[in-house]
Amino acid sequence: MKEFFLRIGRSIKTWLQSLSFRTGVIVLLCCIPFYIFSFAQMLLPISAAAKGILWTVLFGMAKTCQYGGLTILGVEGYRRLKDMFRRKKTSDC
Repeated sequence: MKEFFLRIGRSIKTWLQSLSFRTGVIVLLCCIPFYIFSFAQMLLPISAAAKGILWTVLFGMAKTCQYGGLTILGVEGYRRLKDMFRRKKTSDC
């Protein structure tokens, strides 16, 4: 059974890594609204149990987008993204 889940995990990782750089950046940026919503929902006038459930779901979605985006980007995509921000920072000065 353990081997079955490892095989599925590897196939999902392989599929995610086959996606484009742009897709990785979009998925990575999707985690920002989920993080904001996961904490902003605390201001809603609902029960504590509902707030806990909402926080768990929204925070889980944020982490899923974060790790999914990083998996899509991979090491080279992460370096490319980091270099883009460095170049933008040095050109602004």
